[in-house]
Amino acid sequence: MAATGANTPRERYRTQVRAEITERAWEQIATAGASALSLNAIAKQMGMSGPALYRYFASRDELITELVREAYRSLSETLRTASASGADLGGLGHALRGWALADPQRYFLVYGTPIPGYHAPEDTTAISSEIMTTLLEACTALAPDGAATPLGAYLEDHRDWAAGHPAPPEVLHRFLTFWTRLHGVLSLELAGHFAGMDLDPALLFAAELDSVLAPRT
Repeated sequence: MAATGANTPRERYRTQVRAEITERAWEQIATAGASALSLNAIAKQMGMSGPALYRYFASRDELITELVREAYRSLSETLRTASASGADLGGLGHALRGWALADPQRYFLVYGTPIPGYHAPEDTTAISSEIMTTLLEACTALAPDGAATPLGAYLEDHRDWAAGHPAPPEVLHRFLTFWTRLHGVLSLELAGHFAGMDLDPALLFAAELDSVLAPRT
């Protein structure tokens, strides 16, 4: 029987070439940053012409979008695996840090400074929502966190950011506190801003996480 679809030699070859292109792109980002990403430079590394490479990715933005999707999928899988293994919100926080430290450029691609001129398509938002849902479910599983706050009430009235998750206002507040504070510490650590300060970033992260997890009184 003749091979069809993704099973044809042609499609398998196309998949392999696209994978190599994305691998080269990650290497380039690690060296010069995402804003310097160049399809022509990648083509030269691979011994291809620029027009030949554009048969696999029609533009720089299409390649960046594939990298963004890869990064979000990787983090989503990391958190889902940790959650399935019994990790609570604290464990998910440490899983987030471990994922970021393993590949800082991947972290900065999705949570760092936006790339000038690049606009991610809507489907990347759906993938990032999986991450949010995993963390919101972990927040919901914790003991009640006291009375609703003004911020919590505001978040209740503006649920679009939370993909419509049915968590009560105090849970939404806890999640947003977790998300903003831990990303703040991570971004500073990965950018090297703690260098020369004679402190342990891991202890600082753990202390911030403990503070987020502690119930408000």
